[in-house]
Amino acid sequence: MNIPSELKYTKDHEWVSIEGEIATIGITDFAQGELGDIVYVDVDTLDDTLDIEEVFGSVEAVKTVSDLFMPIAGEVIELNEALEDEPELVNSDPYGKGWMIKVKISDTAQMESLLSADAYKELIQG
Repeated sequence: MNIPSELKYTKDHEWVSIEGEIATIGITDFAQGELGDIVYVDVDTLDDTLDIEEVFGSVEAVKTVSDLFMPIAGEVIELNEALEDEPELVNSDPYGKGWMIKVKISDTAQMESLLSADAYKELIQG
């Protein structure tokens, strides 16, 4: 299982990459593996400002639909439009081409609540 050490993580299995005041967010390799083949990614929060833990969208797999939660408060400034035609990118490249949204961070102090790669590994391995 791939858990890149340079990223931050949440208990809800999202990953966060932070560059300045912009956070790129997606779901982890573990999450996509648990969900199975992803057939649809639904994000309709572009230009919305959301609080931490609010739902920013959902992913639909063959067997289930799962909500996506904001790991950090901010304004959704970009969606990964490639996922409209190729939702399977979330399965094949969850940390690369399968990213979901970019957010302009409104409270950088919230980054401290995110998990390190090691802490996330402990969470999923019990």
